[in-house]
Amino acid sequence: MKYLKKVLGSLRKADNDYDLIRDGDRICVGISGGKDSSTLLYCLHLYQMFSKKKYEIIPIYCDMNFKENNIDELITYFKQYNINIVKYPTKIADILNLNLTPEGKMECSLCSRLRKGAIINACKEYNCNKLAFGHHNDDAVETLFMNMIHGGRIATFKPNTYLERSDITLIRPLIYAYESDIIKIAQDKQFPIVKSGCTNDGNTERANMKKMLNEMYHRYQCKDNFSLMLRNYSKVDLFKPKKENE
Repeated sequence: MKYLKKVLGSLRKADNDYDLIRDGDRICVGISGGKDSSTLLYCLHLYQMFSKKKYEIIPIYCDMNFKENNIDELITYFKQYNINIVKYPTKIADILNLNLTPEGKMECSLCSRLRKGAIINACKEYNCNKLAFGHHNDDAVETLFMNMIHGGRIATFKPNTYLERSDITLIRPLIYAYESDIIKIAQDKQFPIVKSGCTNDGNTERANMKKMLNEMYHRYQCKDNFSLMLRNYSKVDLFKPKKENE
C-alpha cells in the first residue's frame, strides 16, 4: 500500500506542477501490456476518485500483430474495475519484418515511430484530446544520458507536450515515479504482464543505459540527485559561445 500511496502522490505532484489533467479531458492511455502502462491506468483510475477533476479514461492497446502477444488476460483483469481496454489492430510487425537491419534485427527507431503513429491515430478515432504514456522518472534519466552520449545534447522528454500536427497533448503522469515503486505495485496488484514479441526485447541501448545507471546509483547513491537534475533549471550552467549571444 505504501508504494501505491507514493506513486499516487507523485502523480498528484506531476499534475500540479505541469497541469497535466483538466476537467473535461478525454485521456487515451497507451497500453503496452507491461507494468508501467498497467500501473498508470490503475493509478489514473484511482486519481479520478480522490481528485476533484472530472475526466474520462480510454485505455487503448495497439496490437502490433506479434503472434506471441496476448492481451486478453489483461483485458479481463481490468474489467473488475469497470475499465474496458480497447484492442486496436495494426500491422506494425509486418512492416518491421519487411525493414530488417542488415543483421536481421527489427529497427527500434522505426518501431517507435510506427507505434507512436498508431496510438495517435487511435487517439483521434476515439475523440481523445490527451494521450498518456507510462514513462517514469528512470525512463527520463535514461533518455537524458542516451541523448548526451549519442546525440551530444542535454535533453529528455517532457511531462507535457502539445503535438500541433495531431492537436493532441501528450502527458506523462508518472514522470516523478520511480520504476522500483511501480514494480512493487505491479507485483502487489498481480497485473497480467503481456510477453513482448519483439526480438530485441532486453537487448537494446536503453537496457544498456539502465544497467550503467544502476551501477552508478549503487556506487554513488545519486538517484535522487539525478531525479532533481531533470527539473533543476536554476542551476543550469553550460558553455555559451559568443555567436549564440549575438
